[in-house]
Amino acid sequence: MNPARLPARVEDVHALAAAMPHVTALEGPKGNTVYQVGGKSFVFFRTPQPDARDPETGEKYPDVIMFWVETEEDKDALVHDASTPFFTTPRFDGHLSVLLRAAHLERISREELTEIVQDAWLSRASNRRREKWLNS
Repeated sequence: MNPARLPARVEDVHALAAAMPHVTALEGPKGNTVYQVGGKSFVFFRTPQPDARDPETGEKYPDVIMFWVETEEDKDALVHDASTPFFTTPRFDGHLSVLLRAAHLERISREELTEIVQDAWLSRASNRRREKWLNS
């Protein structure tokens, strides 16, 4: 099987985000990792928050990853496509990001995850860095 078509894993998120140019990985106070380019987050491992809960148990999801997107249209396309595991919450209305539970990463391929991480980076990188990376 083509490795790019294998299901994505949390390790892939870390590897892909860290491999983008000019990236800084920060550790939050609760051990959550935040990937930034030029001081702007593009992949953020959230701590459990009250806006993302299991509808049956009410427990806060412990494994939500936030990915920035370029436009509201990009966000809507991911969130409203029933074939993807991406979601949002009212807290993120107007925020250019989508959420994904790490437990649901296997529902997308490594190839799809690569595109999501690269697009997240592109949405936050400076114009100079974007152009340099796109032309490399």
